Amino acid sequence: MKVFANLINALDSTNKTGLKLEAIDRFLTEATDQDKLWLLALFTGKRPKRSVNTTLMKTWAMELAGIPEWLFRESYASVGDLGETIALILPPPATHTERSLAAWMDLILALKDKTETEKKDFVLQAWDSLPATERFIFNKLLGGSFRLGISSQSLINALAKHYQLEANAITHSVMGDWKMGEVSFDKLVQGEYTDTQLSKPYPFCLAYALEKDLEELGDIQSWQAEYKWDGIRGQLIKRDGEVFIWSRGEELVTEQFPEIKNTLLQWPGNFVLDGELLVYKDKQVLNFSELQKRLNRKTLSKKMLEELPVALFVYDLPEWEGEDWRDKSLTQRRQQLETLVLNNPSPNILLSTVINATNWDYLKTIRENARSVNSEGLMLKHKDSPYHTGRKKGDWWKWKIDPLTIDAVLIYAQKGSGRRSAYYTDYTFAVKQGDQLVTIAKAYSGLTDKEIQEVSRFVHKNAVEKFGPVRTVKPELVFEIAFEGIGFSSRHKAGVALRFPRILRWRKDKTVADIDDIEDVKKLIR
Repeated sequence: MKVFANLINALDSTNKTGLKLEAIDRFLTEATDQDKLWLLALFTGKRPKRSVNTTLMKTWAMELAGIPEWLFRESYASVGDLGETIALILPPPATHTERSLAAWMDLILALKDKTETEKKDFVLQAWDSLPATERFIFNKLLGGSFRLGISSQSLINALAKHYQLEANAITHSVMGDWKMGEVSFDKLVQGEYTDTQLSKPYPFCLAYALEKDLEELGDIQSWQAEYKWDGIRGQLIKRDGEVFIWSRGEELVTEQFPEIKNTLLQWPGNFVLDGELLVYKDKQVLNFSELQKRLNRKTLSKKMLEELPVALFVYDLPEWEGEDWRDKSLTQRRQQLETLVLNNPSPNILLSTVINATNWDYLKTIRENARSVNSEGLMLKHKDSPYHTGRKKGDWWKWKIDPLTIDAVLIYAQKGSGRRSAYYTDYTFAVKQGDQLVTIAKAYSGLTDKEIQEVSRFVHKNAVEKFGPVRTVKPELVFEIAFEGIGFSSRHKAGVALRFPRILRWRKDKTVADIDDIEDVKKLIR
């Protein structure tokens, strides 16, 4: 547990990616095979179900510490994390027990069939034998809410660097259907349980934001125009009768889109498709917020699959029948793609429509109305362009529509991290709902350093409540918030979710009386 505790402490102590990668590399060098497997299990969602109710943990901790509930609540509000609060209020341990992470996890798993008395005895003995940091980690493991202080891609990159392997091969290996006790860590990471070459994707071809006048692009007939969709960009690989779906973030997301996987399994041949995964219902593309409801779920119910059906809008063909087609022109790739899709008519795999335009002015009109079909704008691709690795200026352009905006008031603030840890940089904004305020978005970018310092001074002087690191402030500062899209959402108090919200400007010319009303905001939803 000590080695694992050192890793978690190192990850939580820095915001620098390089130092986080070094900490993971040390863990991979020092930890046992079983401990490293548990790291992957926690990371890939294979953590066990909660063994002990957190209410019981809280009760036992108050008894042991001899403190009343009001003091516990005050401590929790200050710390902001239940597991850490419990670890801090407990008296010092009387003994010290050295167990590996795997040994602790075996004991935690064994609690499933224990009585409440037996669970309490085990937990109290553990608390009495672990120092504060290891207690904290034990509490998080026990409560089933453990989170690593690093992004999934950074962990994959650390593994790839340590083992000198490609990141996407690591992703395929560790994201598969493996079970504790049945695999070796080294063999798992190195792909001995899977054929990583079979699922290997290509680097995505990316576009630059359009930064020149359309007329500078030359003859419009040299360009292919399509809608720019706001979904999950994916590469869909079908090789030797197997299907793999990769997101642009190099995550293997095959099981999140079973209807697409099953359709492609019915198609003949071997190929790699590039396209956008979208919720598509009644011949309409729905908001990204609808797609979010399906993401990162362990199981997808029949009801969810029916209510939120996903379609693939496909627009490129990097590989055909085992041959790398990336150096062929877009025109050649599109012709073969059209043949493939038209020969395999499917309700959930559709060609991304090519917009036929004879002049740039007509295309401008199409772009201006893009939001009416839930599109972010247009993509312009030169017909002679290959499928590049990454970005290359001049061949693919994204021509997005102007963002939507609302006026909202700052109501919560939290200090940032790293070089901005002394300032309040994380903000929550609200709009009107009748005579009340309702939160609508969080934003972390858009202000200058000088403005951040000015807002921080306001927070210091005008904070009215605190909840752990969060400060409630007087609703006086009004900001214009820009965002790419909006949709209804039951997960947010305002009933809506904004896509990519950020601060456009500080409206010092406005007061809280001038901010938008939630009912007017909802009218932006199409």
